Amino acid sequence: MAKAEDLRAKSDDQLSADLGDLKREAFNLRFQAATNQLERPARIKEVRRDIARIKTLQGERARTAK
Repeated sequence: MAKAEDLRAKSDDQLSADLGDLKREAFNLRFQAATNQLERPARIKEVRRDIARIKTLQGERARTAK
């Protein structure tokens, strides 16, 4: 799980790359859940929250850049 302070230290490009990776992982986890092959169901929640953290940080940076 990514901490907010660790994410704040990353650049915008790194955050976008992390967001893409997390979205891909969330997609794969949804398929695993649908086929009952999911090993750690709690991972879905972790990934969704990490995506939300990154999007929140990107929004904050966009508002302060104006």
